[in-house]
Amino acid sequence: MSKGPKPAVLFVCVKNGGKSQMAAALMRQTAGDAVDVYSAGTKPGAEINALSAASLAEVGVDISDEKPKPIDPDLLGRVDLVVTLGREAQVDPVPGAQLENWDTDEPSDRGIEGIERMRLVRDDIAARVRALASQLDQYQ
Repeated sequence: MSKGPKPAVLFVCVKNGGKSQMAAALMRQTAGDAVDVYSAGTKPGAEINALSAASLAEVGVDISDEKPKPIDPDLLGRVDLVVTLGREAQVDPVPGAQLENWDTDEPSDRGIEGIERMRLVRDDIAARVRALASQLDQYQ
């Protein structure tokens, strides 16, 4: 059951400069106003990953105004779902919120780097976002 009038999702990665920002932006593009979307980092970096932004721009999503931010403890208590992206981001369980980990594709493990790597990461996250968006009614 949603804590608010619509489901709220927090996407978390370590630096909040790449994967979690990508997931949040893709969810906004996919679900529009049907969901409240947030992103944060366990150890936020200084800026948005330029290749993440470039790969999103290729699919019509602009994150150039976003800034990495830490997890807001108050926000944790208000969201319905916390999604961590990758193996490194760790979030302690929160009463009332589901915790899910997306062990996203890491093309660099196969020697794929640069914009090609980020496109593969984007496409993996986009598929997961679409699947999640189709299930958001479970929070209503």
